[in-house]
Amino acid sequence: MSDLFDVSQETILVTGASQGLGRKFARVLAANGAAVVLAARQTDKLKSLEQEIRGEGGRAAAVALDVTDIASIAGAVDAAEAALGPITVLINNAGIAIEKLAIEQTESDWDAVIGANLKGAYFLATEVARRMIARKQEGNIVNIASVLGTGVLKAVSPYAISKAGIIQATKAMALELAGQNIRINALAPGYIDTEMNHAFWSTPPGERLAKRIPQRRVGAESDLDGAILLLASKASRYMTGSVITVDGGFLLN
Repeated sequence: MSDLFDVSQETILVTGASQGLGRKFARVLAANGAAVVLAARQTDKLKSLEQEIRGEGGRAAAVALDVTDIASIAGAVDAAEAALGPITVLINNAGIAIEKLAIEQTESDWDAVIGANLKGAYFLATEVARRMIARKQEGNIVNIASVLGTGVLKAVSPYAISKAGIIQATKAMALELAGQNIRINALAPGYIDTEMNHAFWSTPPGERLAKRIPQRRVGAESDLDGAILLLASKASRYMTGSVITVDGGFLLN
């Protein structure tokens, strides 16, 4: 079964790799043999992660990428492929959230969230897909969605809208690109304890939210390891347009 989930022949571009889930995905994929391009705006953190992965015997390269700067995407992918070779798997993870009620969200808030989470992810996926097609290469794109793409909570409406858009983009692009031997799936995490939100889970609102999860706990970053390896490897070769939810049953409420 280990061969089924093998990623050692893959060159994987992970966006938003400087922190949070992107950092975790990059480490897991590198630990399982993939050559990993680490992409984000915070290049100092990327360089540190690159050194960590290389120090553990892995293959990694850091590339500056701001997915909201559409004109810069092609150049960033050029740099990624110059560093480690043609991209065979894209983990489209970069994203942000701005917590305000809908009536308080500004146009700039909307543009920032939709630009990073949906527009940027969409145009990066299309850039990578065009290159895969030109090389007549089998390709694999994994979009990181969220349970809030199908369910909602207060104060994150642009985020929820962007993730709903990512789910639809996954399905639409999967349909168009299946004939080109490119598959596109989405991973929709629930509430995961990360470095960025760790303190929140010890607050009364965090504890109340955790109690709403049927498994009665917040997910650990490692709870996504199996799902990301499934989607990044040939184990998911007959999947396209699928959305895998990993949420402890949150959407069952």
